[in-house]
Amino acid sequence: MNPILAFGMPGGPEWIIIFIIVLLLFGAKKLPELARGVGKSMGEFKRAKEDFESEIHRSEKEVKVTEAAGKEPRDSQS
Repeated sequence: MNPILAFGMPGGPEWIIIFIIVLLLFGAKKLPELARGVGKSMGEFKRAKEDFESEIHRSEKEVKVTEAAGKEPRDSQS
């Protein structure tokens, strides 16, 4: 495969170029607001992921308890 066409995570020099382009596009005053927004979005995504995982684990435990009791799970009535 041609290494020019291969895409991966940017390294150090690429991040510097990306930062300079973002600085030129948005200006120094907007960068803290932009970073704050990205941070909040990442926090919300992480919280939603944890909620989803806990719901999956709760459902899994519920299914195991109902199977151990000799009953069918509520959602599998077909």
